[in-house]
Amino acid sequence: MATPSFHVSMTLVILTLLSLNKEVSTTTYQIAYSCSNTLTFTPNSTYQSNLYQLLSFLSTNATREDGFYNTTVGQNASNLVYGLFLCRGDLTTQNCQECVATATQDVINQCPIEKEAVIWYEECMIRYSDQSFFSTLNTMLKIYVPSRKNISDPDQFYKLLMLTMNESVSQVANASTGAKKFATKEANFMGSQILYTLEQCTPDISNSDCIICIRDAISVLPICCSGLQGARVLLPSCRIRYEIYPFYRMLNARTSPPMPAIIPPPPPGKRSILLLTIIPIVALISVSAVLFIMIYYFLCRRARKEYNAIHKENGSLQFDFATVEAATAKFSDDNKLGAGGFGEVYKGTLPNKQEVAVKRLSKRSGQGEGEFKNEIELVAKLHHKNLVRLLGFCLEGEEKILIYEFVPNKSLDYFLYDPQRQGQLDWSKRYKIIKGIARGILYLHEDSRLRIIHRDLKSSNVLLDGDMNPKISDFGLAKLFETDQTRGHTRRIAGTLDFKWQQD
Repeated sequence: MATPSFHVSMTLVILTLLSLNKEVSTTTYQIAYSCSNTLTFTPNSTYQSNLYQLLSFLSTNATREDGFYNTTVGQNASNLVYGLFLCRGDLTTQNCQECVATATQDVINQCPIEKEAVIWYEECMIRYSDQSFFSTLNTMLKIYVPSRKNISDPDQFYKLLMLTMNESVSQVANASTGAKKFATKEANFMGSQILYTLEQCTPDISNSDCIICIRDAISVLPICCSGLQGARVLLPSCRIRYEIYPFYRMLNARTSPPMPAIIPPPPPGKRSILLLTIIPIVALISVSAVLFIMIYYFLCRRARKEYNAIHKENGSLQFDFATVEAATAKFSDDNKLGAGGFGEVYKGTLPNKQEVAVKRLSKRSGQGEGEFKNEIELVAKLHHKNLVRLLGFCLEGEEKILIYEFVPNKSLDYFLYDPQRQGQLDWSKRYKIIKGIARGILYLHEDSRLRIIHRDLKSSNVLLDGDMNPKISDFGLAKLFETDQTRGHTRRIAGTLDFKWQQD
């Protein structure tokens, strides 16, 4: 994976600011990320669809006891996506799931069109690429995050740190097959202070590669972090960290007893004093320079337009009416897919030849603008293989239009209520559809960053793709709940009749 120095520089600023606090917050927060700017994909492409599906699989499998999962999504070699997550070895399954769910959402914002990415959190990491990297050691990318505070007696502290770190290497690497490659260790320093260390490898690499990775990370410490109270070194295949305060859960099974205190030598010489003076000055200059680059980067990125009349708004793409009208041949009856209380749906083809479903809300519809805004705000933030994907919208005058991915096999009611088509739904297909709907609802209720209740789930709102995979659609009546909210009260009856039954 390439090392984009600009993104690494930004993460150093973030990490420097985070390291100002002595105690680590239990809230999930991002430490660093890296994207390969040399490899990108086209928005709304098959690769993007596979990537979103991969991230959904990672989030869904984050309850695994071992805190690790890797998988591949895609059919053709040109569109394959390989990905994994790794949670810190001391986490509970709930903490792991919360971290992975957050990371799968944030990585899309940080690396919107890059095919390769790694994102690190205090509790977990996510990595994906268009090239297979499973069981392969990667030490090319290194991100180090030093503490701002100096340690008393740096020379003796460094000796103790190297001794403690090196003693933990074999404990990490010699884990049995399928076990976590994770170890923590404590050691007394000058009697009153305790050194806390952590080392971890991804379980898919071999024990020998794990040793190489950890030792490579340790070798960075004298260069980046000499004389400092704490630091992190992050690699795609492993990570290490040390502090003089506890930053991980104390698990007796994974924690060695403190080492005997080492008698401190005489005060540091002139060379150590000079280093302690120079390091803060260099760090201040570096942070100032990186902040300037960050500001310049975001101003440039803000000024960049997507293409022609399309731009980002509310997390989705806004189309001008002329583009939508041309895509549907001026809403020709030949392109009409269906109709309901909300209005009509047409098949369209965008200038880039992508097929879409265009939902034109009726000007007389009582649902109107409230439901329209609801779908934009909610669906644009959801990414799951069993939810229909919102590609954009159009809002001009009285026109309120939603643009979705095109799903060729229409809706479930198209098969259920037609005696001739019912035969196409054998038991295996029905089971597949039921399971897909359940996964989509589980994602809405539990796995997405937003807790959403659909409130209008019916056969006409379940679309079927070319492989008869279900995709839940129509979030106009959906209700957003707080993450920890377990119940709600309403005086309004939600939901609509299936349009087939309205006709009968």
